[in-house]
Amino acid sequence: MKYQVEENCLTIFLPKEVDHHQAEEIRKDADAMIERNHIKYVIFDFGETEFMDSSGIGAVMGRYRLVHLIGGEVWGVHANARIKKILTMSGVTKIMQIYEEDQR
Repeated sequence: MKYQVEENCLTIFLPKEVDHHQAEEIRKDADAMIERNHIKYVIFDFGETEFMDSSGIGAVMGRYRLVHLIGGEVWGVHANARIKKILTMSGVTKIMQIYEEDQR
């Protein structure tokens, strides 16, 4: 997993497959960074992601709950059609905005 912190924003570059093992690593690493760097905004970059199971969805929703308590927001970027469908069907798009790269 790659992470990038800029001021109070954390970007999480998700791997090709987000399953139980990766979701647990995301939870631990992201929570530590959110606390240590006073993160208010989390961006999930789905650019490489082709598969995500329910534990991946849980990891996204958990980070949302964490930053939402302090008035923060969660966004998703670079999601392909399959990932958008998973996020929509699971209800994640109700709490997280998905941005396209060339939205005009």
